[in-house]
Amino acid sequence: MSKANGKISNVLLVGVGGQGVLLASDIIAQVAMEAGLDAKKSEIHGMSQRGGVVSSHLRFGPKIWSPIIPEGGADIMMAFEQAEALRAMHLLAEGGVPIINEHRIIPLTASSNKFSYPEDGVAKVGKRFPNMISFDAFAECRKLGNEKMVSVLFLGALASKLDFSKELWERVILKRVPKGTEKGNMAAFERGFELAS
Repeated sequence: MSKANGKISNVLLVGVGGQGVLLASDIIAQVAMEAGLDAKKSEIHGMSQRGGVVSSHLRFGPKIWSPIIPEGGADIMMAFEQAEALRAMHLLAEGGVPIINEHRIIPLTASSNKFSYPEDGVAKVGKRFPNMISFDAFAECRKLGNEKMVSVLFLGALASKLDFSKELWERVILKRVPKGTEKGNMAAFERGFELAS
């Protein structure tokens, strides 16, 4: 996806509360704006404090009128949780790129028999979207020393698919992450970039 060709880019982020979906969405929008593009986003928080569904529609380009991605219109879907990838894949365009966390987060409703976790959600998405990128984001961040860097790992994976400089990504990320975590977050960004390249 090129930022210079006048195209509008649509990025969908889905996950559950506490994974950093909204932080990632804020950073992507800021990167696009600092690159001179218009950017708009729309968020659904759900019961985010209790592990509920969280999603963000993000669109950027020369001029954006609406933040909502139409069905089948997302160029990239960043799914921080695999069941949420299944739930949202109807929004991904044909030929779109799903970036999926293989780690499962079982919701509280599963223990009350109100939810049956889907079997092999990653494979189901990959069957429909052969460009899929998947990894266990929690395991990758654990190797780097901090599971809270999942959103920055995802940003690295996304950065490999967008035409913004690494320097711009790093500058924006470093403004947003907590003091003292800069080195770890930059390692997570680089690891995400490697995983998706």
